[in-house]
Formats: sequence, structure tokens, C-alpha cells
Amino acid sequence: MITDLLWALLGLGLLTAGGEGLIRGALALAGRLGVTPLLAGVVVLGFGTSSPELLVSVDATLAERPDIAVGNVFGSNLGNILLILGASALIAPLAVAPGTLLRDGSVMLGLTVVVVMMTFTGSLTRLDGVLLLGCLVGYLAWLGVQESRAAEVSEELALPRLGLAASLAWSFGGLLLLLAGARLLVNGAVGIAEAFGVSEAVIGLTLVAIGTSLPELTVSLLAALRRQVDMAVGNILGSNIFNLAGVLGISALVGPLPIAERMLTVDRWVMLAATLVLMLFLVTRLRLSRIEGSMLLVAYGGYLWFSFTRIG
Repeated sequence: MITDLLWALLGLGLLTAGGEGLIRGALALAGRLGVTPLLAGVVVLGFGTSSPELLVSVDATLAERPDIAVGNVFGSNLGNILLILGASALIAPLAVAPGTLLRDGSVMLGLTVVVVMMTFTGSLTRLDGVLLLGCLVGYLAWLGVQESRAAEVSEELALPRLGLAASLAWSFGGLLLLLAGARLLVNGAVGIAEAFGVSEAVIGLTLVAIGTSLPELTVSLLAALRRQVDMAVGNILGSNIFNLAGVLGISALVGPLPIAERMLTVDRWVMLAATLVLMLFLVTRLRLSRIEGSMLLVAYGGYLWFSFTRIG
């Protein structure tokens, strides 16, 4: 079991380093291509920080571990909302621009509802994967149409300036670390689940999900500390969108994903409820207050307690 724990920790370290490298390289490439800071922030940060989830879920699907693949997405989205935004709001109340909330918030909520409806069949099929990826393509096209308006937004994101060779090296190096880290984390997590007699679904929803969400945690906390609060919220909205449409979509294309019973009865509804509560908090005053952040953190603590003590 100690060996499995060490493999999992090493995998987390490689995922963190790989995610940082990929984001740095991708942001530099975006700057060289003339992409606006707003679009780079949504696509590269929001989607780039979800690259660990993608690699872990695809690797778990290939290893025929669907509980880890699906649990990683459900747990990451829960952690993004309840843990990361909750902690970030304690540092500084998180305001959100009306346009960001209307565009990204509505897409996140809509995709959450779509995924919940898809899982009523008890699994995610390849057709579901195609539909989810189609939603992702449509969302990216929408972003492209709105890019001209991005010039009106202050440049909160400083794109790193690197040469082409350095940008590619950071990107591909980060990707390689992500691939290695994903494999180690999945193998270690399976071993830990077997050693403690905990289901792979619980491990995927907690240990794996929190581990793959470390890039989102880093970006959002730093944004909150720098008072770039709109970026803290936008990072999470973009990440959740990519988790649902991209990670689940690609994983379902790799192989059909049966959904564990506990995810059908508990976790998909908790994910939907957390998304609805977040949207309610943001819509009322276009901000997430410290009190509301505390409520999200308490809710996440309750969810973890329930997962391990009641149905773990």
C-alpha cells in the first residue's frame, strides 16, 4: 500500500509540473499567434488546467476503470465549485462580469443538466461522447465570434513571452509529464482503493479529483490574491465546461462508460445542486461573498464526510 501511495504522490507531482509547463507554453504560443488575453484566459487557463483530468480519465478508460474516469470529472467539478471557489472567496469576494456569467455560466449549467440526463441510461455511450464534443465545438465557435469584443476588456492576463522553440518545448514537455503522471496516479489510486477496501468510485471522486484539480486551485487562489477576481471565477467556469464536454466526451469516445450506482443516486445530483447554488449566488449580486464561500467549503466538507463514512 505504501508503494501505491508513493506512486500516487509521484503522479500528482508530475501532473502539477506537467500542467504548469503546458499552460506556460500554450499561453506563450497564444501570445505569438495574437490571441487576445481574454480568449487565452478562458481557453488556455480554463481548458489547460483541465488537462490532468483529461489525461487521467482517458487513461482510466483505457485501463477499463470507468469509475475513476467518471468520478474524476464529477469530483473535479464539485471540488472546483465547493472547494476552490469557496477558498478563493475567503481570500477576496469574487465578482464576475455579467457577460462572463451569461456566456460561460449558462453553458456550464446547461452541460451539467445534459450530462445528468445522459446518465439516466446508466452509462455514457460513444454517441453521448460525440454529442458532448459537438457542444464543446459550438462553445468554442461562440467564443470565436465574441473575440472581437474582448478588446474592450482590460488585459488582466500577462501572456508570457517565449521564443517559438521554448514555447513548443514547454508545451510538449508538459504534455509528456502529464501522460506519465496520469498513469502513475491511476495505478496508485487503484492500489489504495484495494488496500483500504474503498470503492474506485470514491477514490475517483475524492483523491484523484482533488489531485487533478491542483492547477485550477493554484490559478484561482493566485488570481484571488492578486484581486483578479473575474479570472478566478472564469477559470473555474471554463474548467468545468471542458471537464463535462471535453473530458467526458473524449473518454466516452475511447470506450463506453458505465456509471457506478452511487454516482447515479448521489454524486450527479450533488454536482447539479452545487452548480445551481453557485449560479444562484452569482446571479443575485454578480459576486461570491466570503459568507457564501464559507458555505461552499462547509458543504464540501460534508460531502467528503458523507462519501467516506456513509457510502464509501
